[in-house]
Amino acid sequence: MAVRPIRVFGDPVLRSACAHVGTIDEGTRALVQDLIDTVELPGRAGVAANQIGVGVRVFSYNIDGDIGYLINPELVEVSGEPEAIGEGCLSVPGLWHDTVRYPRATARGIDLDGNEVVLEGEGLLAQALQHEIDHLDGKLYIDRLTPETRRIAMREIRESSWF
Repeated sequence: MAVRPIRVFGDPVLRSACAHVGTIDEGTRALVQDLIDTVELPGRAGVAANQIGVGVRVFSYNIDGDIGYLINPELVEVSGEPEAIGEGCLSVPGLWHDTVRYPRATARGIDLDGNEVVLEGEGLLAQALQHEIDHLDGKLYIDRLTPETRRIAMREIRESSWF
């Protein structure tokens, strides 16, 4: 289908909780394909539907060449000792800050056939699951920064060429 442009910080769609996908139709299938096409570009670990301007609960991922998607995802379990790990976001380009995430995560959702899918992962997959589901809940990773780091990030955003 198409690589879609990424919405950036300041766009209200990024701050709105996404709606549950009720019916899997041709529109849903096209959206999933666009998300996969968009996440396939180098340097992308995940893309949530609202990052391409669509307010529904779907995201795609690309972890070490393993590409997939999840419809109506829920974060069902996180485990391990939360740790600060370097994180960036396509919707906040050019910024990279330590963000507290759990080292293991499990998400559950469905595929295009309505079958239940469970994604479990450690490391980058766990981080991506938490990051993308935050997007679908209307949150950005900068919301999870410490107050001091968030002030720095906000100054970097205001000074960026894209803002």
